Amino acid sequence: MRYDFESKLNRVGKGSPKWDRMVKKRPELSTGEVVPLSVADMEFPIAPEIREGLKEYLDQNVLGYTEANDPFFEALISWMKRRHDFDVKREWIINTPGVVPAIYAAINKFSNKGDGVIVMPPVYYPFFSAIELQNRKLVRCPLIKKERYEIDFELLEELASKEENKILLFCSPHNPVGRVWEKEELEKIAQIVEKNNLIMLCDEIHMDFVYKGHKHTVFQTINDKVAEKTITFTAPSKTFNLAGMMLSNVIVKNKDLREKLTDSLEAMSISTCTALGYKACEIAYNECEDWFDKCLDVIDENQKLVKDFFESKHPDIKAPLLEGTYLQWVDFNSLGMSNEKLEDFMKNKAGLFLDEGYIFGKEGSGFERINLAAPKSTIKESLDRLDKALKDLRG
Repeated sequence: MRYDFESKLNRVGKGSPKWDRMVKKRPELSTGEVVPLSVADMEFPIAPEIREGLKEYLDQNVLGYTEANDPFFEALISWMKRRHDFDVKREWIINTPGVVPAIYAAINKFSNKGDGVIVMPPVYYPFFSAIELQNRKLVRCPLIKKERYEIDFELLEELASKEENKILLFCSPHNPVGRVWEKEELEKIAQIVEKNNLIMLCDEIHMDFVYKGHKHTVFQTINDKVAEKTITFTAPSKTFNLAGMMLSNVIVKNKDLREKLTDSLEAMSISTCTALGYKACEIAYNECEDWFDKCLDVIDENQKLVKDFFESKHPDIKAPLLEGTYLQWVDFNSLGMSNEKLEDFMKNKAGLFLDEGYIFGKEGSGFERINLAAPKSTIKESLDRLDKALKDLRG
């Protein structure tokens, strides 16, 4: 089957927040010629197996109250084993309508007001709100920026040793910097988690997006001891562009942690998933592996296109290749612009609607995050506009 990764979509007026925000700011862009490359959902048509499978499901079922069934669990468990050599037991799985609300519930349950939650910025910005809106203390352990970002293990050890810090909220692969952590790095983190009795909340929603030369290791598989302290957050939403289906899979081996998290989710009324969400996940994991592998190839080509563009035309701007995710982290600090001026330049001069680096923490100032899950023609057109704007800027 030939999959379509080339057609340009126009999602204006269809409920897409990033498209509608773009048009609200610049109404003349409602024609769909400019594609926003910000929020992390794909600009590809849905996998045909999912589209046709859901049609068949709707022909044969009603959309009443629905819970996960045997085919759903079998599909999920098989995917984790095939793609990640992760042996998941059915009873470890908690379904939630999203990773973010599940992280909120976990922070609420496993810490008290005033307790510290360690994060490694620049990092996925809902981490900040999940901590601060619940009156926990945001404890920063910034990544060290070198040719590839590194973990500051010395600082992490120091922060983890403080009694008031209860949780490590970790992103693997890392959004937005695109690191896939080496197993040796994860083993060092595991030692710190065990030694200091931390709860490890590991967001692995981008676990399937890994490029040649890199391998994702599920943190929970490092050793049996750390598995008992870890809650792993996964979903088909990034892999198959199913965020609108509101279905995530939280994997918790430790029975006590699992029961406490379930209690927290129920107390916050975060427990109901949708009939179509369960079915879409089942179809995706059973039938769409080939679609995803081809999708990964397209994104890999796009990231190389972006890197080559900057190296050949604007070498002061750095766009290193991704190790994981589909979100390229580009350093525009050489332009010497404030965050406000850089954002204005992108939107109003280059016609690029990206995720601004500063939303990922102060460590992201001067960066832009580019969503590469779009047709190659869209990426080329975006780079052409940026090239013209940069040439005008440089005189």
